[in-house]
Amino acid sequence: MNRVREGLIPTVLGTAVTATGFALKQNRNVDSMISNTVVGFGLAHIVLGAIDLFEHRDQY
Repeated sequence: MNRVREGLIPTVLGTAVTATGFALKQNRNVDSMISNTVVGFGLAHIVLGAIDLFEHRDQY
């Protein structure tokens, strides 16, 4: 049975959110505080997902 490693979903989600934040930075109509918040939120998901991947690497 194929199982998704713990931490992989938040890492992938964080990557997508970070990319969205960088795309918002390119748009001059969007406030920079909003785009920086989205980038930070995405980076936090990447870090937390990577921690989960590192902690649970022996289980599968």
